[in-house]
Order: sequence, then C-alpha cells, then structure tokens
Amino acid sequence: MGQDKILVVEDEVIVARTITRQLSQLGYMVTGTASSGEVAIAKALETHPELVLMDIILKGDMDGITAAGYIREQLDIPVIFITAYGDDHTLERAQVTQPFGYIIKPFTIKDLRIAIEIALSRHKLERALRDSRNQLATVLNSMSDGVIATNERGLITFINPSAQRLTGWQEEEALEQNVSDILRLFDDVTQTDIENPFTKLIKQEEAPELGEFTSLIHKSGRKIPIGHNFAPLKRGSYELIGAVIVFWDISERRHREFLEEALHKEQELNRLKSLFISTVSHEFRNPLTVIQTAVELIDIQGTKLTVTRRNTYLKRIYGAVQYMEKLLEDVLFMGRAEAGKLMFNPVFINLEQFCRELVEEFRTLNHHHHEIIFTSNCQQTDAPVDERLLHYLLRNLLNNALKYSPHGGRIEFNLSCDLAEGFVTFQVKDQGIGIPETEQAQVFDSFYRGSNVKSIQGNGLGLVIVKRCVEAHRGVIEMMSQEGVGTTFTVKLPLYLPSEPN
Repeated sequence: MGQDKILVVEDEVIVARTITRQLSQLGYMVTGTASSGEVAIAKALETHPELVLMDIILKGDMDGITAAGYIREQLDIPVIFITAYGDDHTLERAQVTQPFGYIIKPFTIKDLRIAIEIALSRHKLERALRDSRNQLATVLNSMSDGVIATNERGLITFINPSAQRLTGWQEEEALEQNVSDILRLFDDVTQTDIENPFTKLIKQEEAPELGEFTSLIHKSGRKIPIGHNFAPLKRGSYELIGAVIVFWDISERRHREFLEEALHKEQELNRLKSLFISTVSHEFRNPLTVIQTAVELIDIQGTKLTVTRRNTYLKRIYGAVQYMEKLLEDVLFMGRAEAGKLMFNPVFINLEQFCRELVEEFRTLNHHHHEIIFTSNCQQTDAPVDERLLHYLLRNLLNNALKYSPHGGRIEFNLSCDLAEGFVTFQVKDQGIGIPETEQAQVFDSFYRGSNVKSIQGNGLGLVIVKRCVEAHRGVIEMMSQEGVGTTFTVKLPLYLPSEPN
C-alpha cells in the first residue's frame, strides 16, 4: 500500500481518532484532522493531501459540503463524505460538489478501504483523461492550419489561433456562432458564394465536395485562397455530434505555380490532410474509449469492484495513456519536420556503445520474447551524429522489427563501418510478415500501413520519421522485403562532417 496522504475532517473527537487509527492500519498517512470547514480548507492548503474524508455536519458556520466544494474546485483534491445523514436533501446538496464517495455511519474498515481505493483510482484516471485532452488541445492550438469544430447544430465550439487569424474573428466573437457566418467561402472559378458545406456534412454525414479553387472571405472582406478538409465528428460509430474543418492559406502557392501544377499539389495535400484527420482521430478515439469505459465501470461497480478487476482496469488505462503519448510524440515530430524546424546537432559518440545500450533497452521492455542479435564490425566506432535523431531512427526500425515478427522471432542488428567510403552502416533484419511487393514503394509515405498488418497497432508514421532522420544526417536508406519471409532495412550515414577530411 502506498503512503497516500489523507486529511480527516470530523467534529467528533472519538470518531476522528478511530478513523485515523483505521487509516494507519490500512497504510495511509494522515496529514491532520479538522473539526470545522475553515480549518479543513486551511489544512488542505498546507498539507496537500491526496484525499479528504469529510463529515457533512461540522462545527462553525461552514458545513462539510461547502468546504468540500472549495477543496474540489480550487485544489483538485477528491472528497469522500462520511456522515450519519443519508436523506435525499443531504445527498442532493452533496452531489453538487461531485464527491468521489459517500459512506454512511457506522461503517467497517473494509468499507473505508474500498471507498478510498476507488476514489483515488478514479481521481487518477480522471486526471489522466484531462491531461490527454489538454495535450490534444495543445497540438491543435500549435498547428499552423486553421481548425474549427462545431456541434450538431452547426454552432462553433472550437476555433484555434490560426483559424482566428485567417477568418479575422476572435474566439470570444466566434464561439456559439453559426459556422456559415464565420467561415464564408467563395468559389474562385464561378465567382459565387459557396453554400454552407456543414449543412450537407451534418445531414448526409459525409465530407462535401468543394472546388479546388476556394477562397475564404476574411472578416474585412478580402479573399484568401485556402486548402481545406471537412470531416464529421461522431460519438461511437453512429451518433453524429458535430463536424470539423481544417484549412490553410495557399496564397503564395497560388501565385507561384502554374494552374495544372497547383491543382495536382492541392489534391495531394487534401488527401494527406484528410488522412491525417481520420488517422489521428481514430488513433486517439480508441485509447480514449478505453479510458472512458474503465472509468465508467469503476464508477458503476463501486464497492463491488474487486482489487483484481480494479487493477485490470488501471492497466488498460495506463496502456492507453502511454499509447497516446507515443502518438503525440510522433505527430509533433512530424510537425517540426514538415515545418522545417527539425534541428540537427551532431556530436561525436561511440556508436557501438550507443547500439548496445539501445538493444539492452529493448531487451528490458520486450514482452514478446524476441531474440535480438547485435554484431559490430567497426574499427572506428566514434562518429558525428545527432544522438536524439539517431535514437528515433534506430528505435523505430527495431520496434517495427519486433512488432511485425512472430513471438520468438530473431532480429539481427548489425553495425559496420567503411572508412574508405566514409560511411557507417546500420542494418536491421527480421523474419516477420514482410511487405507486399506492390506496396513497397509506399513504405515511406505518411500514414501508410501494409495491407497485411491486420490488427497490429501502428499509426503509419514510424518509417516516415526514420526517413526524416536519415535525411537530416545526409544519409541514405534502403529496404529489401519479401512477404512472409522478412524485411531488411539498411541505413548509411556519413562518418565525417561535411567540412571534415576523411
């Protein structure tokens, strides 16, 4: 049992001492006791407990419900009410403060333990969910593209800074307004206004077809050529809850390119943007659904929840959060690469030591019992590389080799140097599912996933990241693969800096 800190708020001294003793028996640390709401708030501010056990009837002018409301809202500390009063009026008042539990006196130490464990677990899960949502909001707000989301009635519920800049409408002006009033579109070919595309999207639940030459009418009246993508927002598979549009300024490209070339590039950008929306929303929806379902099950089962079952739910939550963190890391990496902000800072490192440490890291985390064989044929193992980018590169190659190989499969990881040619070579070879021959030209395309991966998890960004890292080093990457036999990736990086003689 961890030393979670608990504050006891109880106006009866004997009861407070009994609860304190029971908590100590259960392995919790009692940060203090209080008999009034004012003292409870002061001690919560002073000791920062993980949980507060709160009696409803307290000494003084402030009762437990009022104190709990302040502690929950201002300090984000979960509260469990302990009281002898279980009438409807008391419960109704208590529910306003969103308590994490409600125990009626008298109670047993088992009742206390179960209520505390559920409350602490639920609070951790809610915080993880809130952090994930905040991370997603950060990604959206940092995008150079404009993003607008609506509810099922077409009223704006979200507009990021880029969308505010492109439309000329500030957030406080745009929220709860009809999207057709904020996002006014114009067809540059027919020279006519475009009917609100959200109407068709919400009614037919499919992305509307707009012309390639579409402009956004700024609040000031000027026209901005834009690229765009629409997609429905759904809860589950069927319930439509709104729509989202991603759009971006293409003025410079419109001026710079010939009509045919501009049309071709716009179609390609539209495809990638659409794929980004569908892929990322899908990849986030699955772990968020896991988190939501686990929280609901914990809440529904309440005191009937066994420790084994609770641990199962927590394991699912932690796995989902880790998956979303990895996805966010990949998306942010690609964002920096696409924006030309991928920094390359080479330093001399011992490549053999670096590779051996990486292999050891994978052996520690490998739960599939794969065999990783590392060999080095380098006389000179020091080379100038960006250690962070090299870690991205090799980690993704080894992770793919493990992920797409059967349990017990053998992974060969080779390091060699050619001093005459001035290259260091990394080679990762697996005996996995391989890549279909007709699809091998697409392996470095964003969001590409082989048709034979089946239910194996992935987001289609790993090899794109690998290629960006290789390019940053001015190296080359080659691939050989046969479906059902395995895949070999060979990466060659310069042994010397461009200005350094070999």
